[in-house]
Amino acid sequence: PFPPLRKPGRQGEGGGVSVPQEGQSRGESGGGSGGGVEPGSWTQPVVAPRCARTSQRQRTAHEVRNNPDLGVHPKVDLSDQTSISAISVYWFADRGHSVVGVEISELGIREFFTEQDLSYSEEPIAEIPGAKVFKSSSGNISLYCCNLFDLPRVNIGKFDRIWDRGAFVAVNPGDRKRYADVMLSLTRTGFQYFLCVLAYDPTKHAGPPFYVPDAEIERLFGSICNIHCLEKVDVFEERHKSWGIDYIIEKLYLFTEK
Repeated sequence: PFPPLRKPGRQGEGGGVSVPQEGQSRGESGGGSGGGVEPGSWTQPVVAPRCARTSQRQRTAHEVRNNPDLGVHPKVDLSDQTSISAISVYWFADRGHSVVGVEISELGIREFFTEQDLSYSEEPIAEIPGAKVFKSSSGNISLYCCNLFDLPRVNIGKFDRIWDRGAFVAVNPGDRKRYADVMLSLTRTGFQYFLCVLAYDPTKHAGPPFYVPDAEIERLFGSICNIHCLEKVDVFEERHKSWGIDYIIEKLYLFTEK
């Protein structure tokens, strides 16, 4: 199973994303290639998106908890950067994963723990002056408050899985190679790296979130990773017309080790 790709719609609205039930592979559910994901160590990089409003976040967490088979899956829109951090972190942790996240806003991290009613501790990161790490009392959530590019200075270890949603599309295009190198340096042998990107007409909207062409993904990750596009979701809403675009597609990629 995967975290939601779109935010919850109003009552009576159709649509959504089909996802497999617990123990069922994505191929069995018609969602594309790839299998189920076993609990392990995850990192969710976040580049400064603010957290969702309380009502949105609490509603989503409630829906996740009360749909254990994911038959009615909550939806999150990647182009709404405010709704990503808390939902993804909580979603993975609630399923038994150890989650490491990166967030540049200390306020956003504190809001996450407060609004999810989670006790936590904080401590400075000696290798990065002014940076901190916030850890849940349960021990399965660690959120680093720092610039993502400073992360290699910390002995953070390697990861089995990476869930990258709302970070890569926020990075300035000129920094993408540097970003990809950092993320791949954190992977363990046999890793699975899930990346969400957006496709729209870049001549009509400059971003952020930034348009990411398929060729760019191949250039940055293709020499090291097998690349699979698992899912494409139409996330266009009325508000996107103010961007000057008439379509926006979210793509979910899976990178595996060659």
